[in-house]
Amino acid sequence: MSAAKKHKGLGRGLDALLGDAPVRRDDKKNAQGDSGQRGQRPTANLPIEFLAANPAQPRRTFSDDAIAELAASLKARGMLQPILVRPKGPDRYEIVAGERRWRAAQKAGLHEVPVVVRELTDSETAEIALIENIQRVDLSPMEEAAAYAHLAEVYKRTQEQIAEAVGKSRSHVANTMRLNALTAKCREALESGAITAGHARALLAAPMPDEALAAVMRQGMNVRDTERFIKRQSPDAAELSMPAPREPGKPSVPGKKDADTRALENDLSSALGLEVGIDHKPKGSGVVTISYRTLEQLDDVCKRLMGTGV
Repeated sequence: MSAAKKHKGLGRGLDALLGDAPVRRDDKKNAQGDSGQRGQRPTANLPIEFLAANPAQPRRTFSDDAIAELAASLKARGMLQPILVRPKGPDRYEIVAGERRWRAAQKAGLHEVPVVVRELTDSETAEIALIENIQRVDLSPMEEAAAYAHLAEVYKRTQEQIAEAVGKSRSHVANTMRLNALTAKCREALESGAITAGHARALLAAPMPDEALAAVMRQGMNVRDTERFIKRQSPDAAELSMPAPREPGKPSVPGKKDADTRALENDLSSALGLEVGIDHKPKGSGVVTISYRTLEQLDDVCKRLMGTGV
């Protein structure tokens, strides 16, 4: 199966993969003789102790209140949607999607739960688990970043393939994966909700991220304030603010840009959607400067200049 076909199938048929059809008494009867999905068995009830959590589950934390609320619902109405599992040995099944329901079922004291059993590879399991968490219950930014990195590093998925599978833009995937480079203190602040993902992405450019984080939290900066603050802290900022050294023997006379240079600046600015400056030197060399205000704009420029496959 090609990567393109598999990802298209995951995105289009996620509800079927996760067993979103309500459990009915005649499900088992109706499933007989139906070939269905590849390696899929009819909905059945299994002892709850036969199931085990997926060790590669993207979600690392589960809300106790949410589990308790779901457990109360299961006691009142039963489990309306089956849990998707894959076989791992005699009377052993690994949960692919539905761990929250499984945890709630244990809390509710259920002895059996409805499941759909599918033969799935490790790669398919990782992708389905990630998609379920993103589409049903939002992952934290760091959980999402770690899950994307897992798909990229272990299963060699490109950012484009990950974006297609989870229904996000490539720039979103790229920016989220950058969060894996945060310092421990910045990660902790993001996970606790002290800062947002926008703050965290801005902190990635800080020369001293932990010190910048302390200033951001102390002053209650919003994301734009944080970006401006970090830009001022950058070593490049001092260099950019200094006048260019003039050639020996040349008088310091402010030069004016000719009409062709200004026209070229305008053309480049229109093409990129950002401010572009051209500093042309007398001997033919020069500097082209592209100014951006956000990391998203920088990512877009990189994509245009380097191609979408990076």
